[in-house]
Amino acid sequence: EVQLVESGGGLVQPGGSLRLSCAASGFTFDDYAIAWFRQSPGKEREGVSCISSLDGSTFYADSLKGRFTISYDNAKSTVYLQMNSLKAEDTAVYYCAAEWGNSQAIVRTGCRSGSLELWGQGTLVTVSS
Repeated sequence: EVQLVESGGGLVQPGGSLRLSCAASGFTFDDYAIAWFRQSPGKEREGVSCISSLDGSTFYADSLKGRFTISYDNAKSTVYLQMNSLKAEDTAVYYCAAEWGNSQAIVRTGCRSGSLELWGQGTLVTVSS
């Protein structure tokens, strides 16, 4: 079965850090993009970051670039989202999603959610003192 499983969420104080994981299993192709999204109550789903499995090229939302870093561990088939200097406004459910094929172009155009084929169930990040 092809699936994505997020983990690493939890409660963190403002200014702290968390690393989220998105573990992929059952993938049979080398060319895919993995994206992170987040959603808070009353807000639209927001693209955070994404990465291509072919060359490691990345995309970041302008508002988050510099605080968040995406990476891919090929051996573990896992994509990570390192989140630093967390703020209360970062509180959200974070989802990862995947699309197969043409991943470099997908990353260049920001990994738009409408084209993504597979979604995880999400992990909750709460930033509070």
